[in-house]
Order: sequence, then structure tokens, then C-alpha cells
Amino acid sequence: MGLESRIKPISYVKANSAEVLRELNEGAPPLIITQNGEAKAVLQDAADYYQTQDTLALLKLLALAKEDIAAGRVKPLEGLGDRIRARARRASGSVEA
Repeated sequence: MGLESRIKPISYVKANSAEVLRELNEGAPPLIITQNGEAKAVLQDAADYYQTQDTLALLKLLALAKEDIAAGRVKPLEGLGDRIRARARRASGSVEA
């Protein structure tokens, strides 16, 4: 089934909404909805939508992490405990080693 079979005018969706929803819930690919011959919206199963949003959030986190690495805003895990203890000592006003 090619992509062209998943492009439908809004009038088709209105007339066949129950069938469209059933197909989407059974795993059919998203449906591209047109109005006056132009693609205007994409209709997809809610579970697929949430999965897409989770994937996008993870990709955003990866992109931000990559930017942090490139900008030198990260430190190695090695020595983390020492850095935390030193910060706690500074915060408490203690200067013990």
C-alpha cells in the first residue's frame, strides 16, 4: 500500500470517520487529510502519537547533550564523589580537606 492511498480529502474522513478510526486503531499508517487539494493535517492513532512524542523528546535530549559536550559543559563521571563532597563543604562553610 503506497502513500497515495493514505491521502484523503476531508469529505472522505467526514463520511467514513468510524472506518478511518478503526483502521488507525488496527495499525494502519497515518492518514494525510487534504482540504481544497492541499495537505492540511495528519490523523494517526493516539498510541502512535504518544510514542512519536516520546521519541521526539528523547531526540531533543540527545541534541541538547551533544551541544553541551561540544561547548565543554560536561565533566567526566570520574571524581564526581569528590566534587560533590567539595561543593558540600563549601556550602556548609567548612574548609576541611
